[in-house]
Amino acid sequence: MIRLDKYLTDCAIGTRSEVKKLIRAGKVEVNGSTDVRPEMKLDELKDQVVVNKMPVVYEKYGYYLFHKPAGCVTATKDSMHKTVMDYFDARTFAGYSPVGRLDIDTEGFLLVTNDGALAHHLISPAHHVPKTYYVETDGPVPASAVELFDKGIDIGDDTPTLPAELVIRQTMEPGDSSAAKYAAEVTIYEGRYHQVKRMFQAIGRKVVYLKRISMGGLALGQLPKGEYRKLTETEVELISSSK
Repeated sequence: MIRLDKYLTDCAIGTRSEVKKLIRAGKVEVNGSTDVRPEMKLDELKDQVVVNKMPVVYEKYGYYLFHKPAGCVTATKDSMHKTVMDYFDARTFAGYSPVGRLDIDTEGFLLVTNDGALAHHLISPAHHVPKTYYVETDGPVPASAVELFDKGIDIGDDTPTLPAELVIRQTMEPGDSSAAKYAAEVTIYEGRYHQVKRMFQAIGRKVVYLKRISMGGLALGQLPKGEYRKLTETEVELISSSK
Protein backbone atom coordinates (compact mmCIF):
# COMPACT_ATOMS: atom_id res chain seq x y z
CA MET A 1 0.00 0.00 0.00
CA ILE A 2 1.15 3.51 -0.79
CA ARG A 3 -0.13 7.05 -0.21
CA LEU A 4 -1.78 8.65 -3.23
CA ASP A 5 0.48 11.69 -3.21
CA LYS A 6 3.60 9.50 -3.09
CA TYR A 7 2.18 7.30 -5.84
CA LEU A 8 1.78 10.31 -8.12
CA THR A 9 5.19 11.70 -7.20
CA ASP A 10 6.87 8.36 -7.93
CA CYS A 11 5.09 8.32 -11.29
CA ALA A 12 6.74 11.68 -12.06
CA ILE A 13 3.42 13.57 -12.20
CA GLY A 14 4.96 16.37 -10.15
CA THR A 15 6.34 17.32 -6.77
CA ARG A 16 4.41 16.44 -3.60
CA SER A 17 2.92 19.97 -3.44
CA GLU A 18 2.01 19.93 -7.15
CA VAL A 19 0.15 16.63 -6.96
CA LYS A 20 -1.76 17.84 -3.90
CA LYS A 21 -2.98 20.80 -5.97
CA LEU A 22 -4.12 18.40 -8.69
CA ILE A 23 -6.00 16.34 -6.12
CA ARG A 24 -7.71 19.40 -4.62
CA ALA A 25 -8.68 20.57 -8.13
CA GLY A 26 -10.47 17.28 -8.83
CA LYS A 27 -7.99 16.30 -11.54
CA VAL A 28 -7.17 12.94 -9.94
CA GLU A 29 -9.47 9.91 -10.00
CA VAL A 30 -9.04 6.63 -8.17
CA ASN A 31 -11.23 3.80 -9.42
CA GLY A 32 -13.48 6.36 -11.13
CA SER A 33 -13.95 8.65 -8.12
CA THR A 34 -12.52 12.13 -7.54
CA ASP A 35 -13.40 11.92 -3.83
CA VAL A 36 -9.76 11.34 -2.95
CA ARG A 37 -7.22 12.72 -0.49
CA PRO A 38 -3.41 12.92 -0.63
CA GLU A 39 -3.03 10.56 2.32
CA MET A 40 -5.40 7.85 1.08
CA LYS A 41 -3.76 4.44 0.64
CA LEU A 42 -3.64 2.65 -2.70
CA ASP A 43 -2.84 -0.84 -3.83
CA GLU A 44 -0.43 0.11 -6.60
CA LEU A 45 -1.10 -3.17 -8.42
CA LYS A 46 -4.91 -3.12 -8.33
CA ASP A 47 -6.21 0.44 -8.00
CA GLN A 48 -6.71 2.45 -11.19
CA VAL A 49 -5.47 6.03 -11.11
CA VAL A 50 -6.27 8.69 -13.70
CA VAL A 51 -4.81 12.22 -13.87
CA ASN A 52 -6.34 14.75 -16.25
CA LYS A 53 -8.27 11.90 -17.92
CA MET A 54 -5.03 9.98 -18.60
CA PRO A 55 -4.29 6.63 -16.88
CA VAL A 56 -1.20 6.57 -14.67
CA VAL A 57 0.78 3.34 -14.33
CA TYR A 58 2.81 3.08 -11.15
CA GLU A 59 6.55 2.49 -11.36
CA LYS A 60 8.53 2.70 -8.16
CA TYR A 61 11.83 2.93 -10.01
CA GLY A 62 12.83 4.28 -13.39
CA TYR A 63 15.92 3.45 -15.44
CA TYR A 64 17.27 5.61 -18.25
CA LEU A 65 20.26 5.31 -20.54
CA PHE A 66 21.86 8.70 -21.21
CA HIS A 67 24.51 9.51 -23.82
CA LYS A 68 26.68 11.94 -21.89
CA PRO A 69 28.35 14.57 -24.06
CA ALA A 70 31.68 16.16 -23.20
CA GLY A 71 31.51 19.40 -21.24
CA CYS A 72 28.99 18.41 -18.57
CA VAL A 73 29.76 16.98 -15.15
CA THR A 74 28.33 13.76 -13.74
CA ALA A 75 26.40 15.34 -10.89
CA THR A 76 22.94 16.54 -9.91
CA LYS A 77 24.08 20.11 -9.18
CA ASP A 78 27.16 22.18 -9.94
CA SER A 79 27.79 25.91 -9.59
CA MET A 80 30.22 26.12 -12.51
CA HIS A 81 29.28 23.53 -15.13
CA LYS A 82 26.24 22.08 -16.79
CA THR A 83 25.35 18.76 -15.20
CA VAL A 84 24.00 15.48 -16.51
CA MET A 85 20.70 16.14 -14.73
CA ASP A 86 20.30 19.46 -16.53
CA TYR A 87 19.32 17.35 -19.56
CA PHE A 88 16.37 15.94 -17.61
CA ASP A 89 13.23 17.78 -16.51
CA ALA A 90 13.77 18.60 -12.84
CA ARG A 91 10.15 17.97 -11.82
CA THR A 92 9.70 14.72 -13.69
CA PHE A 93 13.04 13.30 -12.56
CA ALA A 94 13.10 14.48 -8.95
CA GLY A 95 15.08 11.96 -6.92
CA TYR A 96 17.04 10.64 -9.89
CA SER A 97 20.82 10.72 -10.14
CA PRO A 98 23.56 9.36 -12.42
CA VAL A 99 25.21 6.07 -11.51
CA GLY A 100 28.95 6.43 -11.03
CA ARG A 101 31.01 9.11 -12.71
CA LEU A 102 32.42 10.03 -16.08
CA ASP A 103 35.00 12.82 -16.33
CA ILE A 104 33.85 16.14 -17.77
CA ASP A 105 35.62 15.42 -21.07
CA THR A 106 34.49 11.78 -21.28
CA GLU A 107 31.43 10.86 -23.32
CA GLY A 108 29.12 7.91 -23.55
CA PHE A 109 27.06 5.45 -21.55
CA LEU A 110 25.60 6.68 -18.28
CA LEU A 111 22.73 5.19 -16.34
CA VAL A 112 20.31 7.54 -14.56
CA THR A 113 17.93 6.07 -11.99
CA ASN A 114 16.20 6.53 -8.64
CA ASP A 115 17.00 2.94 -7.65
CA GLY A 116 19.71 3.35 -5.03
CA ALA A 117 20.19 -0.38 -4.53
CA LEU A 118 20.96 -0.94 -8.21
CA ALA A 119 23.25 2.08 -8.30
CA HIS A 120 25.20 0.66 -5.36
CA HIS A 121 25.44 -2.73 -7.06
CA LEU A 122 26.81 -1.24 -10.27
CA ILE A 123 29.50 0.90 -8.66
CA SER A 124 30.49 -1.42 -5.82
CA PRO A 125 34.07 -2.72 -6.25
CA ALA A 126 32.89 -6.09 -4.92
CA HIS A 127 30.65 -6.80 -7.92
CA HIS A 128 33.19 -6.22 -10.73
CA VAL A 129 30.60 -4.95 -13.22
CA PRO A 130 32.26 -4.74 -16.68
CA LYS A 131 32.57 -1.33 -18.32
CA THR A 132 33.89 -1.02 -21.88
CA TYR A 133 35.48 2.14 -23.28
CA TYR A 134 36.42 3.24 -26.76
CA VAL A 135 39.79 5.02 -26.53
CA GLU A 136 41.81 7.18 -28.90
CA THR A 137 45.45 7.79 -28.07
CA ASP A 138 48.22 10.09 -29.22
CA GLY A 139 50.26 7.21 -30.63
CA PRO A 140 50.08 3.50 -31.43
CA VAL A 141 49.33 1.16 -28.56
CA PRO A 142 52.02 -1.57 -28.42
CA ALA A 143 50.89 -5.16 -28.80
CA SER A 144 52.61 -5.98 -25.52
CA ALA A 145 50.01 -3.84 -23.72
CA VAL A 146 47.38 -6.55 -24.22
CA GLU A 147 49.23 -8.89 -21.87
CA LEU A 148 50.06 -6.09 -19.43
CA PHE A 149 46.39 -5.10 -19.14
CA ASP A 150 45.37 -8.75 -18.82
CA LYS A 151 47.67 -9.25 -15.82
CA GLY A 152 46.72 -5.98 -14.13
CA ILE A 153 48.79 -2.87 -14.49
CA ASP A 154 50.54 -0.57 -12.01
CA ILE A 155 48.97 2.89 -12.16
CA GLY A 156 50.55 4.22 -8.99
CA ASP A 157 48.01 2.91 -6.47
CA ASP A 158 48.70 0.54 -3.59
CA THR A 159 47.74 -2.41 -5.80
CA PRO A 160 47.71 -3.02 -9.56
CA THR A 161 44.43 -2.82 -11.42
CA LEU A 162 42.28 -5.89 -11.83
CA PRO A 163 42.87 -7.75 -15.09
CA ALA A 164 41.42 -5.79 -18.01
CA GLU A 165 40.68 -6.75 -21.61
CA LEU A 166 42.41 -4.62 -24.25
CA VAL A 167 41.63 -4.81 -27.96
CA ILE A 168 43.87 -2.74 -30.24
CA ARG A 169 41.99 -1.36 -33.22
CA GLN A 170 43.37 -0.33 -36.59
CA THR A 171 44.88 3.13 -37.08
CA MET A 172 42.21 5.72 -37.79
CA GLU A 173 42.16 8.08 -40.73
CA PRO A 174 43.16 11.66 -39.82
CA GLY A 175 39.94 13.14 -41.21
CA ASP A 176 39.54 16.67 -39.87
CA SER A 177 42.16 16.08 -37.21
CA SER A 178 45.63 17.56 -37.52
CA ALA A 179 47.19 14.16 -36.78
CA ALA A 180 46.25 10.51 -37.04
CA LYS A 181 44.79 8.95 -33.94
CA TYR A 182 45.08 5.39 -32.73
CA ALA A 183 42.17 3.48 -31.33
CA ALA A 184 41.54 0.71 -28.82
CA GLU A 185 38.79 -0.72 -26.66
CA VAL A 186 39.30 -1.66 -23.03
CA THR A 187 37.01 -3.43 -20.60
CA ILE A 188 37.63 -2.83 -16.90
CA TYR A 189 35.99 -4.36 -13.83
CA GLU A 190 36.46 -1.59 -11.29
CA GLY A 191 36.24 2.19 -11.25
CA ARG A 192 39.34 3.88 -9.90
CA TYR A 193 39.97 7.59 -10.29
CA HIS A 194 40.81 8.37 -13.95
CA GLN A 195 41.53 4.66 -14.30
CA VAL A 196 41.49 4.26 -18.08
CA LYS A 197 43.57 7.36 -18.67
CA ARG A 198 46.10 6.24 -16.06
CA MET A 199 46.32 2.74 -17.53
CA PHE A 200 47.28 4.10 -20.93
CA GLN A 201 49.61 6.62 -19.34
CA ALA A 202 51.38 3.67 -17.70
CA ILE A 203 52.26 2.31 -21.16
CA GLY A 204 53.40 5.69 -22.42
CA ARG A 205 50.26 6.79 -24.23
CA LYS A 206 48.01 9.81 -23.65
CA VAL A 207 44.25 9.40 -24.05
CA VAL A 208 42.95 12.10 -26.38
CA TYR A 209 39.35 10.87 -26.56
CA LEU A 210 37.38 8.58 -24.25
CA LYS A 211 33.87 7.19 -24.57
CA ARG A 212 32.14 4.54 -22.50
CA ILE A 213 30.26 2.28 -24.89
CA SER A 214 28.80 -0.37 -22.58
CA MET A 215 28.21 -1.32 -18.97
CA GLY A 216 27.03 -4.55 -17.44
CA GLY A 217 26.41 -6.06 -20.86
CA LEU A 218 24.18 -3.18 -21.98
CA ALA A 219 25.47 -1.19 -24.96
CA LEU A 220 25.07 2.52 -25.72
CA GLY A 221 24.18 1.77 -29.33
CA GLN A 222 23.17 4.63 -31.61
CA LEU A 223 21.63 6.88 -28.96
CA PRO A 224 22.56 10.48 -29.93
CA LYS A 225 24.68 12.63 -27.64
CA GLY A 226 22.72 14.54 -25.03
CA GLU A 227 19.66 12.30 -25.35
CA TYR A 228 18.23 9.55 -23.17
CA ARG A 229 15.82 6.66 -23.42
CA LYS A 230 14.03 4.42 -20.98
CA LEU A 231 15.42 0.92 -20.52
CA THR A 232 13.24 -2.02 -21.46
CA GLU A 233 12.33 -4.61 -18.84
CA THR A 234 14.80 -7.01 -20.42
CA GLU A 235 17.57 -4.42 -20.24
CA VAL A 236 16.81 -3.69 -16.59
CA GLU A 237 17.04 -7.41 -15.83
CA LEU A 238 20.33 -7.63 -17.75
CA ILE A 239 22.06 -4.80 -15.98
CA SER A 240 20.62 -5.77 -12.59
CA SER A 241 22.11 -9.26 -12.86
CA SER A 242 25.50 -8.11 -14.16
CA LYS A 243 28.49 -9.39 -12.24
